[in-house]
Amino acid sequence: MDSRISARSLSHALGGWRTREPTYEALADGIRLLCLDNRLAPRTSLPAERELAGALGLSRSTVAAAYRSLRDTGHIHSVRGSGSITLPLLRRDPGVTSGVHRDDIDLQQASPAAWPGLAGLIAETVADAPAIVARTGYDIVGRHELRLRVAEQYAARGLATSPDEILITTGAQSAIHLLARALITRGDRVLVETPTYPHAAEALRQAGARLTAVPVTVREGWDIERAAQVSQRTLPVAAYVMPDFHNPTGRSMSAAERDALARAAERAGTTLILDETTADLDIDRGPLARGFDRIDPSLVIRIGSLGKTVWGGLRVGWIRAAPELIRRLVALRSAQDLGTPELEQVIAAAVLDRFGDVVTQRRHMLREGRDVIIAALRERLPRFTVPRPQGGVSLWIEMDAPLSAALVMDARHRGLLLTSGPRFSVDGGHDRYLRMPFTAAPETLLRAADILVESWSTVSRAAPPTLLREEAMV
Repeated sequence: MDSRISARSLSHALGGWRTREPTYEALADGIRLLCLDNRLAPRTSLPAERELAGALGLSRSTVAAAYRSLRDTGHIHSVRGSGSITLPLLRRDPGVTSGVHRDDIDLQQASPAAWPGLAGLIAETVADAPAIVARTGYDIVGRHELRLRVAEQYAARGLATSPDEILITTGAQSAIHLLARALITRGDRVLVETPTYPHAAEALRQAGARLTAVPVTVREGWDIERAAQVSQRTLPVAAYVMPDFHNPTGRSMSAAERDALARAAERAGTTLILDETTADLDIDRGPLARGFDRIDPSLVIRIGSLGKTVWGGLRVGWIRAAPELIRRLVALRSAQDLGTPELEQVIAAAVLDRFGDVVTQRRHMLREGRDVIIAALRERLPRFTVPRPQGGVSLWIEMDAPLSAALVMDARHRGLLLTSGPRFSVDGGHDRYLRMPFTAAPETLLRAADILVESWSTVSRAAPPTLLREEAMV
């Protein structure tokens, strides 16, 4: 069924879109970015021209020109008397999404290339194909060998774990969707960070959750005081957090923050969903901080995967939870899928046997990329606040002005694909922020920095002076 967005909601989603002239093209670019980010889903009915003009304080002719521009680029379709709807992003070439060309620098996914040793392990695994295909191929719980390897990884961190506490999933996103179905009923409150991983927020909303946001910043970390107040007032059924190398800020919770959040969750009876998909991507922080292990273990669920550490195409993830919840998840899962593919599970078990090698290579690769892009941006965009995270996959850059959407669109026209700050927001905002992954090769990141500098020069010159910080206008 097609959805509809009101003029007021679209105005809110657009944020600071008035970033250049002509005004109608700035508005069209704002809507294009909402489509590209999937914040406007395909087949969404847009407000009538007169209605949107009133909400934005524009003339109807300006909105009409913006809609015409969107039709020309294939982002919307309009029918007289029926209004305008957004269109699915078509494919221009095989394997290339609309607006993406083969020589573009795509930094939207923040995922490194495959671990160099993976191809060899896959070849070794395929050599044992007769033993693999002898199984039925339908395994909703996960191979015992793989669950044992995952349990051993937790035990090495000081978290004694049995295979009965592990459920293998088709990646972390599948795990989040399954947990949302199991834990949330429509209207339930769920605590989340802002900014946060957008696909997790979408999964929680689809399950009917009402999201309550707790800020996390590069400088200050998590607003634990607000989290405790919200927990006491609303008694959320669950909280989704990423405590290690948070996406997108790169922050990690201190031991004190972990303990405070755990105590607040226990008092409220809130189940903590800890997304640890980036936890192993340490560059120079050191061992994982302990935490969340001093409260009722039935209130703590951990999600992991091999997507960020090994390869995004190895769709293997897992859930660590109390055996009672694991059994409940297994019962629910068959309506969603019939298990994680056998071949991928065997490959994943082999990877975990060499996980120390994986982490060592990733640490070197990520450090090189991080240091290259930080040095380039700090030198060439000195008014930007460019942090130095101790691990993870990206920088959460604070810009001079709330021009994230305009910068991303301009860079896209030049062949650099990034994700704007508002994409990671739960309740609006973050227009002053940009996520810059450092997962690509150093030479690619330097090219990306060149494009970003050119785009910022163009966008900042065209922006209204009221959007720029005073120090940027001196």
